[in-house]
Amino acid sequence: MAPRGKFNKSKHRSFSNKRPTKSRNKRNKSINLHQIKSQKRKHLETASIEENKNTNLKVKRQKIDVQEQNEIQENSSSDEEEDQMRQLLSTFDSNLLTKNTVAIESSDDSDLERENDDIDNISTSASEEELNDSEEVCDEEESNSEMSNDDIEELTKNDEKANELDNVNSSSDLLENQHLFKEEDELDAETQKEDDDLNNLKDPFAKHLFYEMNTNLLASVQNTPMLITSHSETWPVLGQLQIQIPKCEEIKGNALKYSLEDKKPFATGGTIPVHINLNNERPNSLYIKTQIIGNIRKKFPMTSLQNEIFSIINNYQDLYYTQRTFENAEEIRFIYSLHIVNHILKTRTKVLHHNAKLNKKDDVPEEFRDQGLVRPKILVIVPFRDSAYRIISMLIDILIPKDKGNVMNKNRFIEEFTGHEIVMPKKNPKPEDYEMLFRGNSGDDFRIGITVTKKSLKLFADFYSSDIIIASPLGLRTIIGAEGETERNFDFLASIELLILDQTEIFMMQNWDHLLHIFNHMHLQPKESHGTNFSRVRTWSLHGLAKYYRQTLIFSSFVLPEINAIFNKKCFNYAGKIKTVNAISVGSICQVFVQLPHVFHKFAANDVSELAEARFNFFVRKILPQQRDTLMRQTLIFVSNYFDYVKLRNYFKKEDIGFVQICEYSKEGKVARARDMFFHGDAHFLLYTERFHFFNRVRIKGIRHLIFYQPPIFPHFYYEMCNLMQEGNMNKKVGSMSNMTVTVLYSKYDANQLAAIVGTERAAKMVNSDRNVHMLVTDGK
Repeated sequence: MAPRGKFNKSKHRSFSNKRPTKSRNKRNKSINLHQIKSQKRKHLETASIEENKNTNLKVKRQKIDVQEQNEIQENSSSDEEEDQMRQLLSTFDSNLLTKNTVAIESSDDSDLERENDDIDNISTSASEEELNDSEEVCDEEESNSEMSNDDIEELTKNDEKANELDNVNSSSDLLENQHLFKEEDELDAETQKEDDDLNNLKDPFAKHLFYEMNTNLLASVQNTPMLITSHSETWPVLGQLQIQIPKCEEIKGNALKYSLEDKKPFATGGTIPVHINLNNERPNSLYIKTQIIGNIRKKFPMTSLQNEIFSIINNYQDLYYTQRTFENAEEIRFIYSLHIVNHILKTRTKVLHHNAKLNKKDDVPEEFRDQGLVRPKILVIVPFRDSAYRIISMLIDILIPKDKGNVMNKNRFIEEFTGHEIVMPKKNPKPEDYEMLFRGNSGDDFRIGITVTKKSLKLFADFYSSDIIIASPLGLRTIIGAEGETERNFDFLASIELLILDQTEIFMMQNWDHLLHIFNHMHLQPKESHGTNFSRVRTWSLHGLAKYYRQTLIFSSFVLPEINAIFNKKCFNYAGKIKTVNAISVGSICQVFVQLPHVFHKFAANDVSELAEARFNFFVRKILPQQRDTLMRQTLIFVSNYFDYVKLRNYFKKEDIGFVQICEYSKEGKVARARDMFFHGDAHFLLYTERFHFFNRVRIKGIRHLIFYQPPIFPHFYYEMCNLMQEGNMNKKVGSMSNMTVTVLYSKYDANQLAAIVGTERAAKMVNSDRNVHMLVTDGK
């Protein structure tokens, strides 16, 4: 801020630049008395000069008031207004304008408060100084009743010298803080549009979060099941899209719905997403914050997959993408990380803009509600620490350019989220997908809060002061706790606006119940206030409607009924949801290179709740009696669900059937003993869980008969297990390869897993066929 002019405080002192009205009135009175007493022309000239200066000061004061008001409101004036102001200011002394031109903006909450305090202090001190100066001048005028024209000219020269000194000081200050003003101007360019209704109507972020749902839309989303309209589209990369949008009656001629009572705008319903090409569009037209545009340039050109995913998620609709692979993992991670940063920066800009405007208001108007019940807005759930490390590294690259920002607790973050890698054996190497999945830190118990400011990230922040939370299902479950526990904490889930589940299929191998537990505690009423200013909380959040505003993004490698259930039963976005439903032309059975007969047995189940019992009864009555024959020795039973595994184990023990077992809880010694007994034929059956295979990927030798108690969750496990039945892994002393078989049990509820094995078209025929037994043969070529 430019320093104020310093005036000569000698006996003959010039008038101050600024005087309050009260001081000016006192001075006028003293001048009138002097005129009455002396009645000399030179004093009349002095009074005339005084009146001219007072007029100039009054106009200048009005100009400063207007300027400060415009700066605090952060609204840019139009070109016409700038021209008019320029013409008005051109009539005054250029030195006078330079001294009183101040740029005031804020890029952070603390900066804003600090600058406002400075403005108040400067105004107060200036008023006091002006009052003292005016009193001194009045005293001097009364004691020195005669002033010559030479004295007046001398005082005028002193004023001009002081003004020149002020100009020099102002220029040096502006040069010194030029970079600061530049940053503030960048923020101001963003905040100047915050009150623009037309801009809010176009920005998907504002359209989705700033308005309440009208009565018709609210009734549609609250209905069970939700009242929707279905659409289908085909995009080049995402393929077949199934689009569901809640029904919402439209009022003709008005994009926003208004109530009769208060003319309050309401949210528009969801729309079919429009395909966007990020490489051809200007970032401003896509409503990407200018702060991060330069940081993401290195990622251009965007891939076709990224363009199509961004077209959906930038429209604030739910997405379930079922074709995540190791090849496109980084593309997907970058595009939702960009969405995360963009969402946080828009929220922050809006809050800062409102904070600045509320400094001049005594109450909080309805349109200034811009927050949730608690601060955390984004929740990302991933299975491993390495996944979290890659996401946070991506967030840092997008938000903070190299060496131009600050990341707090970065060393601690690197120490806790890297290292501890699984040593991959060089002899008998693991499959390629195993090495790619478990590279990096594979710890599954973690959680980290992140606070975002303009150019910094604070890692390991307290949850209630965090904007983003990244955690594993186990990490959150330990905080949420269970019913009856004294120490429970789930208030931080009350205001989640964006939920991302990445590598969702892996949660099936950890503990799916943890994920369900998190969803059951989402958007509940907080037990404590956590310092919330409820006058700033959005109305729809106070009404308990936050779940209808939450955007959910789910990424998995294949379709599972459990993920489908979450997407259908736990996602209520009023903007709609989109799911990829691409047919599988070639199943994993095509990668079996061993010549084998594959027999698929269908069993009936009336309801999904009866599925486990129906499967067990069918196995015990139809399959097990055949497999107990001596010719069927060395039978491995592949079980995907641990509860099914326990039920079979207990039955085998009860019926005194010879078997060995390997599960995720088996110790290394027992695993080695079981494998040895099975290979040498000392055990007729081997109970083997999919979860153990997922985390260990051992090569079981001696398999002659393979039973899939249900289709495996991971489709590639089917051909992995079948390919272990090759001649090199057999014990020739136990039997021959002439009677090897593969048996699969399935029902209509296993259609997704079955399609991943044999293909969508063939799976549909097998499920709907009147026949209960189907056989396929792999030729081994």
